[in-house]
Amino acid sequence: MDGRRLLERVVATLGVLGLVAALPFYVSSGLVAPLWAIVVLLLIWAVLAVCSVRWFTRRPWVVLLLPFIAAAVWFATITFGEQVLDWQA
Repeated sequence: MDGRRLLERVVATLGVLGLVAALPFYVSSGLVAPLWAIVVLLLIWAVLAVCSVRWFTRRPWVVLLLPFIAAAVWFATITFGEQVLDWQA
């Protein structure tokens, strides 16, 4: 295995691990968000997880961005729900 392929695998693995690390935030959203919002958030996370598996070898650098996208989606959704939709813990 050459150096570039190894680097791409490491990058993609970090992306997948970061996405898995974001899952507890999505699951614990039930402390603030209603059930329908949790279902939508988990569906978004699942789509990101499927993309990470499909792109693992084809687009490893994009996989590295997926945890940041997941964090931004989660933060924006919870913040919007708290400020606009009056979600409270």
